Amino acid sequence: MRHKNKVRILGRSHAHRKAMFENMVTSLFDHERIITTKEKGKELKIVSEKLITKAKKNIVIPDSEPEKKLHNKKEVFRVIKNKDIVKKLFDDIAPRFKDRKGGYTRMYLLGRRDGDAAEMAVVELVERKAKVVEPKADTKKDAKKKEK
Repeated sequence: MRHKNKVRILGRSHAHRKAMFENMVTSLFDHERIITTKEKGKELKIVSEKLITKAKKNIVIPDSEPEKKLHNKKEVFRVIKNKDIVKKLFDDIAPRFKDRKGGYTRMYLLGRRDGDAAEMAVVELVERKAKVVEPKADTKKDAKKKEK
């Protein structure tokens, strides 16, 4: 029995699970929304919220204590290997959540996947930046349709 064992194994070894969540967290912070299975999504929320909390601590720390800010960045770099994503986390994502005490991500269930009937879910940041979609320029075919 697995009494008091809180880690979800997900049918993977420790190294595989660690690498998978490092990649998933990086993708989540890059795209601010990803589609995954329900169980992976639940575990992803735990990992990502801890990283956002570490990034938020840099907002509170005064500039007179740079060693504490550096420590938080190094802690995040252990999980996220991409410098651009870490910069985005500290400069863009964490300030959005400075007034929020937790619950930085949400998860929507999508239903079951066709191939193996796994429950699918969307994991996204709560305060996600809306992407501006610009209207497409009229092509020659569209211009002809408008004339008719």
